[in-house]
Amino acid sequence: MSSEREVVEACPTELFIGGKWVAAEGGKTLAVEDPATGATLCEVADASPADGKAALDAAVAAQAEWAATPPRERGEILRRTYELMTERADDLALLMTLEMGKPVAESKGEIAYAAEFFRWFAEEAVRIEGGYQIAPNGSGRFLLMRQPVGPCLLITPWNFPAAMGARKIGPAVAAGCTMVIKPAAQTPLSMLKLAELMTEAGLPAGVLNVVTTNDAGGVMEPLIRDGRARKLSFTGSTPVGRKLIEQAADQVLRTSMELGGNAPLLVFEDADLDKAVDGAMLAKMRNGGEACTSANRIYVHSAVMEEFSSRLTERMAGLKVGRGTEEGVDVGPLIDGKQRDKVADLVADAIAQGARPLTGGSVAEGNGYFFQPTVLADVPVTARLQKEEIFGPVAPLTAFETEDEAVRMANDTEFGLVSYLFTKDLSRALRVSERLEAGMIGLNQGIVSNPAAPFGGVKQSGLGREGGTVGIDEYLELKYVAVNLD
Repeated sequence: MSSEREVVEACPTELFIGGKWVAAEGGKTLAVEDPATGATLCEVADASPADGKAALDAAVAAQAEWAATPPRERGEILRRTYELMTERADDLALLMTLEMGKPVAESKGEIAYAAEFFRWFAEEAVRIEGGYQIAPNGSGRFLLMRQPVGPCLLITPWNFPAAMGARKIGPAVAAGCTMVIKPAAQTPLSMLKLAELMTEAGLPAGVLNVVTTNDAGGVMEPLIRDGRARKLSFTGSTPVGRKLIEQAADQVLRTSMELGGNAPLLVFEDADLDKAVDGAMLAKMRNGGEACTSANRIYVHSAVMEEFSSRLTERMAGLKVGRGTEEGVDVGPLIDGKQRDKVADLVADAIAQGARPLTGGSVAEGNGYFFQPTVLADVPVTARLQKEEIFGPVAPLTAFETEDEAVRMANDTEFGLVSYLFTKDLSRALRVSERLEAGMIGLNQGIVSNPAAPFGGVKQSGLGREGGTVGIDEYLELKYVAVNLD
């Protein structure tokens, strides 16, 4: 593995527009911070609205030729990208850890996860199907074809800086769509590096354009309202998603939205507690709790609450907190001071309402944006962290008595991304899975994300699905041709 400085210096820092690396208008830059130390890693281009328009111009100019590129060629580019990411996983993981904070081992896991989207959609590119049908009255024929939706606008978050981009870029490339992508200002390096790798893999100029900016609204809103882009895909918070949907309505853009979550995790009295604790640790502590799929509310049957809470507390208390590049670190810093303060406020509110900290409960000492892994017992349903995404290493525990009570509490949220449940009873497993209002269910396991499965939620957790056999559908239009045989 290269040194930290080598990895950063090897990463592009300019905008990627029309196949070229270019400075932002006026040479403006933004600082990329190491959340473990607060130190600046490097400066990257800070795009203006004019830069954003140039990126869309490039995507529009490349669309027709790219759509006409044979599916096999598009798939081979994705396959080569998968191979390059796998080959260079160590350096890509280190770069991600430096800008985002998660331990290197988790970053390696994300690189493997992100690369798998390219392998998956490399295979889907050659499986875009159409149809042929005899008209009901027998007088004609129906031809059905699926074509690229057109230039796409993609907006990704900071918590999974490679995977969230790959989950959108993969199907867009496979379908024959060009795109402009705006990564989060906190974590632009992983996306800039990915653009470099995709160019090496043979992606033509103008197909992927990357704009990094501190002015997300100022740069992206004009592109959304421009009229030439035909799709908007966003991963991020529900409030921002609502605003983007309003803007997209102006040009009737197709939208896919992977928004906020407030995942419940239910542990029934008959659960295998070994699996339940392992699953809770995965569901809660993946990415340090900074995930939309994170278990935000843990409901445990009163009969097993004491044993479950004791085991979970022991596991959480044993986690090592530190800079993600250090040996043996389990939990890195939160992304910035704002997020750390939010977590601290949510914990303080819960404690003020009667919750008891079993471990942790406060900001960790020293530089960087660290928060102690925390378990809270007796968390009342009125606590803010029962309604708001925590996005941090905090596990709130609340007891329940009946299945109906557990389901009612689980569904008492505007969100519906994922729910988890642990039980040995097959009938209960199916019954509760059907009743839970979520787009995904983790049954006796604490992780649901898989490139081969459809990812997405219901209610205010979003629209559409990413990944799986349906993931490419978001980037294709269905066209019907009526054929007269007379």
